[in-house]
Amino acid sequence: MLKNNLKIEMYKNKLSPGIILLKLRTFIMLGALLIFFSFRAPNFLSIGNFLIMSKHVAIYSFLAIGMTFVIITGGIDLSVGSIVGLAAMIAGGLIHEGLVLNLFGITIYYNVIIIIFITLVMGILVGGINGIVITKCKVAPFIATLGMYYVARGFANIRSGGETFSNLVGKSEYGNTGFPILGSASFFGINLSIWLMIIIAAIAIYIAKKTPLGRHIFAVGGNENAAKLSGINVDNTRMFVYMFSGFCSALAGLIIASQLVAAHPATGETYELNAIAAAVLGGTSMSGGRGSIFGTIVGAFVIGVLNDGMSMMGITEFWQKVIKGTVIVIAVIVDQLQANIQKKIALQQQNK
Repeated sequence: MLKNNLKIEMYKNKLSPGIILLKLRTFIMLGALLIFFSFRAPNFLSIGNFLIMSKHVAIYSFLAIGMTFVIITGGIDLSVGSIVGLAAMIAGGLIHEGLVLNLFGITIYYNVIIIIFITLVMGILVGGINGIVITKCKVAPFIATLGMYYVARGFANIRSGGETFSNLVGKSEYGNTGFPILGSASFFGINLSIWLMIIIAAIAIYIAKKTPLGRHIFAVGGNENAAKLSGINVDNTRMFVYMFSGFCSALAGLIIASQLVAAHPATGETYELNAIAAAVLGGTSMSGGRGSIFGTIVGAFVIGVLNDGMSMMGITEFWQKVIKGTVIVIAVIVDQLQANIQKKIALQQQNK
């Protein structure tokens, strides 16, 4: 059946076997990594390790889904990791210390639902600031989000003076207990973070494939001038993708803090690298206009397997960064190779 489907795809789109292999590169890489680490890392394929790895993949997926929309529009968001840290510190601070109103001499403690809501709104607002700087001030996305990378990380440290908010279980007398449930709850044996990943992915896929907004996102990245001429509000589209990225980052920060029952200002460091890597590995073009949420999820699994496998093999964090950086570069090169080959094939077909 798989062979027949591939033949049908090759016939309809006139794709060579080489192009088909390039399109399936992320699945091939995932399979190769699973086989490699199953031999080199003891207990890598155990159920316990797989459940732990799935939690990590969920975190990468949240960030990568938001990053995918951003990159499709031709942008980049380097602030996602810092928003993760800021979200963790805001939630941790509200649970640990409450909202102190010195002017009135009172402290307000919110319940966990409100704390989660406040934190998610913060992520959307930070993403909105990125969007405003990019669309209204005409600052390049790389520079705008690089600035926010430092601003958000700075505020995360300011929130606690660089200290950790530990033991975030809350107190019953303040009505703010239950925060660890977000990271530890399971349904049908599957962690809540996995279910949330599925929900966010399903929403993103629906937006990308079934809504005018999704078509606008691809159009803006494909050709911004053509998108403007067709009546698309390019600024609003860009605002949405950065706000959505901020929301996904804040959600990731909440889940990490809940799983650790602690919040540290350094939470989420280098996570922007994982998000970009997952999106690019999943087939999202760094030049914009092309990408797939499903491909990004597969890319997140590749990053999760790679990270956990290297850790289990005892590879140092420094070499892990080198390897992940190399993977990103290779993924971009392969993506460009695929795009160039398809362009040549398209030109040849037009000339016939």
